[in-house]
Amino acid sequence: MRAVVQRVGRAQVTVDEKIVSEIGRGLLVLLGVTHADTEADADYLAGKTVGLRIFEDENRKMNLDTVAVKGAILVVSQFTLYGDVRHGKRPSFDAAAPPDHARQLYEYFVERVRAAGLPCQTGRFQEMMQVELVNDGPVTILLDSQKTF
Repeated sequence: MRAVVQRVGRAQVTVDEKIVSEIGRGLLVLLGVTHADTEADADYLAGKTVGLRIFEDENRKMNLDTVAVKGAILVVSQFTLYGDVRHGKRPSFDAAAPPDHARQLYEYFVERVRAAGLPCQTGRFQEMMQVELVNDGPVTILLDSQKTF
């Protein structure tokens, strides 16, 4: 399971020209699921995401997590995180999990974030979405449950 985590001043998801979710200060999480992922992978990534200390404290050091700054999290499913362009220029998405498996783990990830006490909004699974954000910093962190980066 992979995540691209961006510290944001605000973020929103639009589907069919309607805003379906939005947050103020917090994290935008683009989440990808692969075939072999399990709830243990989601637990690991959710724990890492919730605990990321990437907000500045009074000394301007990245030392605070989302809870400490009373932030929120917006989670958007993104199978393209498993796009492979090692052989050519058109991505292969063979490593992305099938929709049923991906949806189950995406929803489980969201449940784990909410169980940590954070407000958590979501995109719309398998929908064409427009995602707008104001990246604060910019700060972008890559997470992988297999710790490949």
